[in-house]
Amino acid sequence: MFGSLSDFNGSLFGDFRRLQREMDQMFGTRDWPAGIRAVSRGTFPPINMGATQEKVDIYLYAAGVDSKSLDISIQRNLLTVAGERKVPVDEKVNYYRQERYSGEFRRVITLPDDVDPDQVNASYENGILHITVQRHAVAGPRQIEVK
Repeated sequence: MFGSLSDFNGSLFGDFRRLQREMDQMFGTRDWPAGIRAVSRGTFPPINMGATQEKVDIYLYAAGVDSKSLDISIQRNLLTVAGERKVPVDEKVNYYRQERYSGEFRRVITLPDDVDPDQVNASYENGILHITVQRHAVAGPRQIEVK
């Protein structure tokens, strides 16, 4: 009644795999962000950010990026990191999945309002870009003497 799956000679399933690859290339395989400050899964480079009262530390996991290609700038409390990651591709190979990010990237990170844009340091070691931004000195309470 329904025939045999062998009647397709594998071409139907091959067509489905080809369609899935093309849709993954066109739309990506990422989920939508969960919130306004969230990023899509697979965003490159992934970051960790932490803060103390003295500074803000940002770690960008950018293995395979040439440190000379990085462009880091800060304007008020917006830190921008841009660059390019080149992943070698063998043209003779028919890839079924490519999960390593390749190409230009740009991340804009909102920092706390009290950061000092004149006090920024960056270092790149073992594929990790570490950026430290100092915070403005906070004036603590001052005792006032009554005369």
